[in-house]
Amino acid sequence: MASSEDQNALMTSEYSSSQEFTYHYDGCGCCNPAARLHRYFVLIFMCLLAFGSYYCYDNPSALENHIIKDMHVDESMYANLYSWYSYPNVILCFFGGFLIDSVFGIRMGAIIFAALICLGQVVFAGGALINHFWVMVLGRFIFGIGGESLAVAQNTYAVLWFRGKELNTVFGLQVSVARVGSMVNFNTIARVYDAVSAYFVGHEALGVTLMLAGVLCLFSLICALILAIFDKRAERILNREGNTTGETVNIRDVMYFPVNFWILCIICVTYYVAIFPFISFGSAYLQNKYNMTKEDANAVTSIPYTVSALASPLCGLLCDVFGLNLTWTLVATVLSCGCHLTFSFAPINIIPPYYTMAMFGLMFSLLASAFWPMVAMVIPEHQLGTAYGVMQAIQNLGLAIVTQLAGAINQLYGNDSMEFFFLGWMFLAVVSCIILQVYNNVTKGELNPKLYREQLQCCRRAQLEDETAIIE
Repeated sequence: MASSEDQNALMTSEYSSSQEFTYHYDGCGCCNPAARLHRYFVLIFMCLLAFGSYYCYDNPSALENHIIKDMHVDESMYANLYSWYSYPNVILCFFGGFLIDSVFGIRMGAIIFAALICLGQVVFAGGALINHFWVMVLGRFIFGIGGESLAVAQNTYAVLWFRGKELNTVFGLQVSVARVGSMVNFNTIARVYDAVSAYFVGHEALGVTLMLAGVLCLFSLICALILAIFDKRAERILNREGNTTGETVNIRDVMYFPVNFWILCIICVTYYVAIFPFISFGSAYLQNKYNMTKEDANAVTSIPYTVSALASPLCGLLCDVFGLNLTWTLVATVLSCGCHLTFSFAPINIIPPYYTMAMFGLMFSLLASAFWPMVAMVIPEHQLGTAYGVMQAIQNLGLAIVTQLAGAINQLYGNDSMEFFFLGWMFLAVVSCIILQVYNNVTKGELNPKLYREQLQCCRRAQLEDETAIIE
């Protein structure tokens, strides 16, 4: 009977296309790239890779009132800080995935994109220091080029190291660390601004605050360099080629991606545009609707990130143990729709926003853990960087347009109309999930994979059959 490690090594999901290889390594388990302990150590840097990006992404939301006051802009202009983060990625995020697959490779790609978020944050902060809002928007543009493509690199790293193993849990952990970054931002950046205001005033205080936040972008760059070293070593020891399938990537292959991939893209964009733009306006929304102070509103706005940071690993483990990724995605969209219904129609003294925001965080964790691994179930391994790039490009187009529309609706018609707008997008996400569930059942697709225990039993049976064949 094989040991549990041998069984885990044998057990790969039906959608894995990783090549088998033979290697010999005499070092200890913690230094062996194929060993679980070593993979978990590398996972630390993999999760921290985008920490600085997520911390700085929501700097504008946590400092919304300060930006509007210090830079003398209105809410519609403020929304540009998120829209122009997303606009370049409609094209560049797609090419970022393609460049990872076929030009730079994952290691150099991650380093380049991490360097871009550092540059973008410096320009963003510099725009505030010199009191030019358009320079701040330019900084967010540069930051967006690096930030979303870095997320593609992070996803590709995860699949490369954990495909057929603990992939759902890994995606959950990555989401968890990302949410920690956002949570820490909401709970610290306003305090940093207040501390800096003792020495600087107005736009200068804003610029210095944003420049200090950029230190965490430098931390992401350091993680990218460390990951590159570990991945290069693993490639050498495991005799793994950069393109593990040996197949070439043609950008025209996108036209032949399967139908279920494009439905996944629709789910992605409709769900995320109902979550992130809402959070970007969340602090001001809560202050206006629930008469909260700025500090209390920021604390409540950070609740989804706090809950997500705690729940994402557990949700990933849930998907790894029970499978059923598509079913969990449907559950997450339905309950998230219920959260928007609560904000839209429930009296403010019946259900406090704390509970609704906590449910948002829990359902976002469940969706992220179940949803993103499904891309690897329908797309060949050598095209994964391109596939993730396409999906995030579509997502960013939606985020850019919806954020600007939400800002305009909020300014013209008020908070309630903006919330109805987000509710409509979440309803479309629910409908898209139902359509994909039906399509997956009709085509006998693999988006609701077998339970972990069933996979393990299949591997044991296959191993016994191989041993019997050898004896005979």
